[in-house]
Amino acid sequence: MLYVNWLFLDMNAYFASAEQQMQRKLRGKPVAVVPSMTDRTCCIAVSYEARPYGIKTGTNVGEARRRCPQLRLVEGRHENYVRIHHQIIAAVETVLPVEQVCSIDEMACRLSPQHRETGQAVNLAKQVKRAITDQVGTYLRCSIGLAPNRFLAKVASNMQKPDDLVLISREELPRRLYSLALTDFPGIAKNMLRRLESKGVRSTQQLCSLSKQQMIDAWQSVIGEQWWYRLRGEDYPERPTRRRTVGHSHVLPPKLRNNEGARAVMVRLLHKAAMRLRKLDYWAGRMVLAISYLGGWPKWKETVFLGRCQDTPTMLKAFERTWDKRPLGGRPIKTSITLIDLTPSISTTPSLFIEERRALQAAHAMDAINERFGINSLYFASMHETRNAVPMRVAFTNIPDVAIEGTQENRDVSSR
Repeated sequence: MLYVNWLFLDMNAYFASAEQQMQRKLRGKPVAVVPSMTDRTCCIAVSYEARPYGIKTGTNVGEARRRCPQLRLVEGRHENYVRIHHQIIAAVETVLPVEQVCSIDEMACRLSPQHRETGQAVNLAKQVKRAITDQVGTYLRCSIGLAPNRFLAKVASNMQKPDDLVLISREELPRRLYSLALTDFPGIAKNMLRRLESKGVRSTQQLCSLSKQQMIDAWQSVIGEQWWYRLRGEDYPERPTRRRTVGHSHVLPPKLRNNEGARAVMVRLLHKAAMRLRKLDYWAGRMVLAISYLGGWPKWKETVFLGRCQDTPTMLKAFERTWDKRPLGGRPIKTSITLIDLTPSISTTPSLFIEERRALQAAHAMDAINERFGINSLYFASMHETRNAVPMRVAFTNIPDVAIEGTQENRDVSSR
């Protein structure tokens, strides 16, 4: 008998498919989800109906409209994508437990011993697909990969899109992988591709023929050893990762492209980052402030020392001290706040100073009120004008917490 250990699920064209599920008028139409309704931005998701026109994620909206005049543009409604994401998890877990949520449109499930035989695994994968269709929506399709380890299950999920099911057994390895390009593997992008090519590796077959030591040399770390095992189907344990940053960035709308607008938005970003930091139960040692400008004006970037900080008032004071150091002139286009040098609370000694302890208690009290009564129920006066100016955005691996990010007014979701 042949066996697999992992099921990896990848939602197809997730944001665009979610919009087609929510809006009947978009079904069967070429759709592009965009951050704002302007030709100067880029598509952040594209339906499969739009792809024959050469439109993909990252395509300039103006160019996309020239290629496909009937393209339907939809401004991203990220709070709905997060809500549907949780519905999908709930549907999958009616069939089997989700081991790891990898991103807003990807998740991995470790198969139990009684479901690892390939016939059983395929039946389980089909049940997962039916559960999503029946419980969430018929326009939310997914690709599923089954393989001996999580890495190869993810590779398999990308081999035949959309809405397919691909199984890779250990007995087929590594030959089953030879038809893939090196960049088909997660973790091999342009820089890593150049490094492999410098070692004479230009195909997957050549990659799989490397010895363990050659893999280590190619990656210049023990990650190469992990790859050697993964490509051979070993269920190599994932190394635990440690969070290194918490941050937010925002492209300013035209009316806020001035010093006052940039400052107000940065204050809002700081509040969001500080609240996330506390919810994750980390402390920050430093904060990086950055502003990008239009017209080739040089970017401003400043690192601020915080000591060991978790409360918003202390960060606001540090921000105010640093704000006046920025160069004057230029029209700001993008702002960002990043908290770095993070340590978990279990490894951090809280301050002994009563003022700092009170500031942290006040911050936690504000978090509790906002979580119970809604975001921005209680906030500092300095963010009054821009409390709603920074809408929710979904990053590749960060699924926003609606209690922190806030939502727009709920819109009706059309029936399945």
